[in-house]
Amino acid sequence: MGFDIDKWYLQKMQGEVIVRYMGEICSEKITETLNAIESSLNLKNEKNQTRKKVYNVFVECIQNLFHHVDTPPATANVEASPRFGVIILAKDSYFYRISTGNYVNLSKVNLIRDRIDQINSLSDEELKSLYRDILGNEVISYKGGAGLGMLDIVRKTGNKLEYSIYPHDDDFVFFAMDVYIS
Repeated sequence: MGFDIDKWYLQKMQGEVIVRYMGEICSEKITETLNAIESSLNLKNEKNQTRKKVYNVFVECIQNLFHHVDTPPATANVEASPRFGVIILAKDSYFYRISTGNYVNLSKVNLIRDRIDQINSLSDEELKSLYRDILGNEVISYKGGAGLGMLDIVRKTGNKLEYSIYPHDDDFVFFAMDVYIS
């Protein structure tokens, strides 16, 4: 049994890969990656609105990884790191794709799936309303956020979150998410 992360990673390398990273998600790597994206998007002569959207959504995605990763199981074929994650930014002819992935303890899967499914089911008006409600509550989780990350991604992109859950072993799955920005 076990999830083949190398095979998944290769599948995500389609289009023009701008940034790719697999390893420990730490503040230094986040800063380094964001600087690389900013430079790359400026070089591509993208519209200012597109550059901002890609950059801001990428920030949300990498923050989700940083705050919500589990230490991968010993059976995973990855470096031993308490904050292991994968993030890829690629450009296809019509859109940008941000792919993220990390190992998640099986006990958290239903919560993650339910949250994404709930967000994906909402209309634009319902998204706005939920966003305002959460901001008005001012409840900060123990991870440091108010639960706005995925909600903000859907609001900014106008697209649903696509995700896959790949079984790894009896205790872990590999959670993968794709975000499309046009």
